[in-house]
Amino acid sequence: MGNFIDRTFGVIADILLKLLPASKQEKDAFSYYRAGMGAQTKGQYAEALDNYYEALDLEEDPYDRSFILYNIGLLFGNNGEYTEALEYYHEAIELNSDLPQAYNNIAVIYHAQGVRILEWGDQQTGLTNLERREDDALAKRCFDEAAKYWRVALELEPNGYQTVRNWFNLTNRPLRV
Repeated sequence: MGNFIDRTFGVIADILLKLLPASKQEKDAFSYYRAGMGAQTKGQYAEALDNYYEALDLEEDPYDRSFILYNIGLLFGNNGEYTEALEYYHEAIELNSDLPQAYNNIAVIYHAQGVRILEWGDQQTGLTNLERREDDALAKRCFDEAAKYWRVALELEPNGYQTVRNWFNLTNRPLRV
């Protein structure tokens, strides 16, 4: 069924691409973007990245560029390259502040970093109380950053991210500041 839907989307996209009044550059940018999405879906991340970079070189519309940047961020995040992922998510948000999924993914990275810090501290023997407090403070800063970005995601998508709402409740953090 999924393959049928993918093929149908491809046919519809091709028809729209021919019918819409767009420049050759815009059509080429969309073709690269679509190819990137297809490669990403198949797990061909290097090919997806190449296509997204080509689309980014051609695309001039800030709104469309934001989705390309977001998808590049996804690829880096999936590969564990969180610093690069954050850079692309932030660039996407600069162009389009209405991307709840980008805010969510930024928050997920900060939250995961906080969890890693706490887990690392739990595995260490011989930490002084000062070192433990410093780790706890660093983890708290990561969780605070996560909360900041999740608040925006929830504001943009009030009916989404139920797990995030649960996290706010479990950690006694206010949804609104």
